[in-house]
Amino acid sequence: MKLPSRFQYVTESILKPLTARLRSVKETITETTEPRPVHDLWTAERLKAFAAAHFQNRRLIVVSNREPYTHTKERGARRVSTPPSGLVTALDPILRATSGLWVAHGSGNADRETADAEGKLMVPPEHHCYTLKRVWLTKEEEAGYYYGFSNETLWPLCHLTHNRPFFLERDWLAYQQVNRKFADAIVAECGEDRPLVLVQDYHFTLLPQMIREQRPDAVIGLFWHIPWPTVEIFQICPWKEAILLGMLGADFLGFHLQSYANNFLTTVNQMLPVRIDWDRSATLHEHGTTLAKPFPISIQPWSERGVPSETELQERALAYRKELELGEERLVVSVDRLDYTKGIPERLQAIDRFLEKYPHYVGKVRFIQLGAPSRIHIPRYRDLVMQIERLTDEVNWKHGTADWKPVLLLKAQHDPMAVYGFLHMADVCIVSPLHDGMNLVAKEYVAARESNEGALILSAFTGVAREFQEALLINPYDSQGFAEAIRQALEMPPEEQQRRLARMKAHVAEYNVYRWAADLLNEIARAAEAIHQAPAAATS
Repeated sequence: MKLPSRFQYVTESILKPLTARLRSVKETITETTEPRPVHDLWTAERLKAFAAAHFQNRRLIVVSNREPYTHTKERGARRVSTPPSGLVTALDPILRATSGLWVAHGSGNADRETADAEGKLMVPPEHHCYTLKRVWLTKEEEAGYYYGFSNETLWPLCHLTHNRPFFLERDWLAYQQVNRKFADAIVAECGEDRPLVLVQDYHFTLLPQMIREQRPDAVIGLFWHIPWPTVEIFQICPWKEAILLGMLGADFLGFHLQSYANNFLTTVNQMLPVRIDWDRSATLHEHGTTLAKPFPISIQPWSERGVPSETELQERALAYRKELELGEERLVVSVDRLDYTKGIPERLQAIDRFLEKYPHYVGKVRFIQLGAPSRIHIPRYRDLVMQIERLTDEVNWKHGTADWKPVLLLKAQHDPMAVYGFLHMADVCIVSPLHDGMNLVAKEYVAARESNEGALILSAFTGVAREFQEALLINPYDSQGFAEAIRQALEMPPEEQQRRLARMKAHVAEYNVYRWAADLLNEIARAAEAIHQAPAAATS
């Protein structure tokens, strides 16, 4: 029997999205109640073997704004550095295994002199395994594409922090121009074989369709590292249709959470003439099918990053305590980029309320904020730093004594070993963004707790909160509840700390960054196989 059109509309537009959301809730409940024995560990070596087995001699092309190796020159001395990025950690082993190609913006001041005329060089420096192709941008292009459209339009649009996105035509034109420049650079590197392309993040929403136009046979994936907003929010973007069409040039889209994928599907469903297969989380459009799936990113084990021995850690801790005049106070540590999404002003307000409510902690606990300056070319970021400094001074003046200040603000680009040292020292870690796609600092803290003691205060508005139900979940806007969570964390019995941390540590160990990368590779392999079988299926 044919359903009435109105009933069919209700079924497709309301019931199927609701079913998808209920399935997401069911998966979350299962994840947070069942025990998590570590039984399926992924390592860099296993990932290399997996890539070699699935792709053999086929080259994978990775595209990102940030490059895996940067050359800089200071005082005539040239050095190469690798950014502290989970993305680089995950994808570098894959490209080594497949002799692949990484295409990125060449941002180092010595990048040009270390690359050939085509912007290419072999990496890693110590053992050449794959090719890095640098794309050169003018200052005007970088200003419009990166600082403008990427970080003043898409970033605030996708993060629910009540910061208004700016929609400037010149930034949009620069964004299109840079996406086209990257598309041409990628297509120029594609041989006769079917290209396999993995695009990273919101900097390249137009890139999948631009590549598809020149190479219809390409297998393209796009991983989105930030939240995807609701349709009501995204619809204010003047270029929403062009962005969505650009993304639908991919065979699959990866998000951190199923809820972000659902938001994307709902957005596409309401804004474009497409059909949604809610059971498969797929968009069916005139050029084919695009899947939207969750791939929650994670971290590299600390043991692989050359962490100091226990003796060295103790020595370093003593040095930190002496240098910062910490004494024997208990430590509450936060590690963030100085970004308005991280909720640092709200955190300082909660610390103020905590010390008001529990004055017996004065002189007994110290709040340490490791803050990495970020995007200082953007005015609202400079204003944020001034606000954080002002609030820190106010809290310290209000609650401090002659020889004690409650908050230490350490502004610097802290290297991974410094971060590890502070996380290892921390009795409590606060991770309280107003909105965050995942947030890896929470996982870094859990992984750094060798003794299985410590407490994690975590914003419920982070992607990682879905995985870490054992953390003390808070609303960062609720200063009263936030302050109470700080007290609860400081007074949590050791047995409860161990119980909560053991489960979170097992999850981080099993669902590490190598597993995330393997899941993405597996999706590329599936898409390639589906495309390969499609002509045969059509003629049968």
